[in-house]
Amino acid sequence: MEKLNILLAKGRIYESVYELLNDVGISIHLPERTYFPVTNQADLAFQVVKPQIVGALLASGKADLGFSGKDWVYENGVQGKVTEIMDLGFDGVRIVAAVPDTVDFSKLISSSSGKNSAPITIATEYQNISKKWIREKKINGTVFRTWGTSEGFVRDNAASLAQILVDNTSTGSSLRANNLKIVDTLMESSTRMYASKSAMKDPAKKKKILELKMLFEAVLNARGLVMLEMNVLDKNFEKLVKGLPSMKSPTISPLFGGRGYAVKIAVQKSEVPQLLPMLKSLGATDIVEYELRKVIK
Repeated sequence: MEKLNILLAKGRIYESVYELLNDVGISIHLPERTYFPVTNQADLAFQVVKPQIVGALLASGKADLGFSGKDWVYENGVQGKVTEIMDLGFDGVRIVAAVPDTVDFSKLISSSSGKNSAPITIATEYQNISKKWIREKKINGTVFRTWGTSEGFVRDNAASLAQILVDNTSTGSSLRANNLKIVDTLMESSTRMYASKSAMKDPAKKKKILELKMLFEAVLNARGLVMLEMNVLDKNFEKLVKGLPSMKSPTISPLFGGRGYAVKIAVQKSEVPQLLPMLKSLGATDIVEYELRKVIK
């Protein structure tokens, strides 16, 4: 089979995807001063690129598979030219419009709508998303492209280079630290796995892509779960089983000697602090908790 060419985005996305690949069993190592990670999989080839161009490269057929924020796929206008395989849920952000705390957004917009009014300047890395927002909101505005540190361009004074900021945020803390407030949400984004249209038309590549999707889903399913194993005497068995949560139903097997049962259940990690005392009170003994690596539903 021809190798599946995969794009990894630099920065936070790389770290998240690197960990996911490792949990699947796909190891990658990026030699110093190169952009082509070495892997233990003979049918995969990786390249590291800037997150802003992953979608555009896939849309032009320069690679088969890639990991990108939804925001950059839409910023490049290629959402209809690539196939979204799955939402990994990593690095969730909102693309928002923000103004200084002291500014009334409605008055700011209305002040630019007059026939002879000067246009508002929007500072952003998201030129196309911002232009679309301007059209939808009927704002008399122009876009000033920044290259990072965008918050510094928007102030409530005459010397400010821009009046509105369009940027991504996860918690809003950076905006608040710069005395900015959110006035609108343009879109929500997270790390997604995308494929080129040409790869999805190739039966062998499509098969491999869907196999990777299955493996990723198995790892992501397992991350929120733990396995609990315990023993219970005959006299407490019915009471314990009725109190058990599980994905489907508990796995139960008789103990040697017929004095009770071994019970195994998969539960959400968040349930464990409440579950352990409850299981103990229902007669469970020898309770063991351990991590799950993969869960295929």
